[in-house]
Amino acid sequence: MKRIFLLILLVPVFVFAESLYSPTWGFFMDLPEGYNFIDGDGKDRFSFKGPSDAMFDLLIYNGRYRTIKDLAEDINKRLGNKGEVDFYRYHDRQAAIIRLTFGENYGWGFCVELDSSENRTPMMLALAYGPQDSDELELLHISALDSICPSIAERRYPGPVIEYSYPRGDMKPVVLAGGINALIRENDAEASQVFIEREFKILQLYAESSYWQNAWTRYYRLVYRDSYDRITNPAFALARNFGGYNANTAEKKKDFAQKALDFVQGFEYKRNLDGSDFVNLVSAVTERSGDCDSRSMLWAIILIHADIRASMMVSPQYSHAMGLADIEGNGARFEHSGIKWLVAETTANVDIGLIDRDQSDSRKWIGILFE
Repeated sequence: MKRIFLLILLVPVFVFAESLYSPTWGFFMDLPEGYNFIDGDGKDRFSFKGPSDAMFDLLIYNGRYRTIKDLAEDINKRLGNKGEVDFYRYHDRQAAIIRLTFGENYGWGFCVELDSSENRTPMMLALAYGPQDSDELELLHISALDSICPSIAERRYPGPVIEYSYPRGDMKPVVLAGGINALIRENDAEASQVFIEREFKILQLYAESSYWQNAWTRYYRLVYRDSYDRITNPAFALARNFGGYNANTAEKKKDFAQKALDFVQGFEYKRNLDGSDFVNLVSAVTERSGDCDSRSMLWAIILIHADIRASMMVSPQYSHAMGLADIEGNGARFEHSGIKWLVAETTANVDIGLIDRDQSDSRKWIGILFE
């Protein structure tokens, strides 16, 4: 990097496509861009139409079925579905994945228990399908289902499809830089990278679309969701080691953020231009390698573990990403939602708040709010 300097820069608007939330049942979903609500009561029934005639239907049944198996079997019968059903546990909930082949439609379904209410266990059924069996629609169907969070507890937990496809495995010990001991699950690095590559393929579908900025925002929001729990133990260990849990003053918070920044700045610069060019955060934190966006997200998650609001911003034009933190101190700032975020450059050995003059055009940056 060249010509590092201090810059106060205010960005008037950050693009942020909201995920959908049901106040009645407590679930969230984060559908791919271009899905429009076309039918339903907005409470127990929802129907969306997406690109290439992709369909997404979501229904809530409260007390109608005793088990997820009863629900899945009845739906198969009513649809005349010829696909198989596989039952499993998702985040300690009964769940099922359904292969859909009915009429002229193909796709996938997902059933899951919701949080109990009034001695009943509500159940969700989500169907993602379309009129053709194509790779593009398959990606959209799976991503739509994988965006479902049955409750707020899953907003920082891998999605139901990736969890089904790649069970996380047992905990295993790892040693982070500086001899810090931590634990990760044995299959999390592979699962997270598969998830990232899949979502990157979806992101590419929107390259020439008017939705491209929202698609970028969703991509990083989903990667954050998939990654958070996978690196919770390492992030906790690092936050504790860097003094994050004693950061109760503005000075201590900035000192902690700088220590976390020094940690990610020391990574080996690693890229994979044949794929997403994003190193999953499990590999990043354990192998100390990664590009700017994986480092920026990891840095933000370490800060979030210390109850500091943090995020990141990305620039397709600059092919770069930087971290953002809601802390006091001098330096470059980007404003959004009433917060003037302090910027963190994660790939050069500079203090927090310093930014390259050649990357200071606010119109070329997209702010990413994770939740």
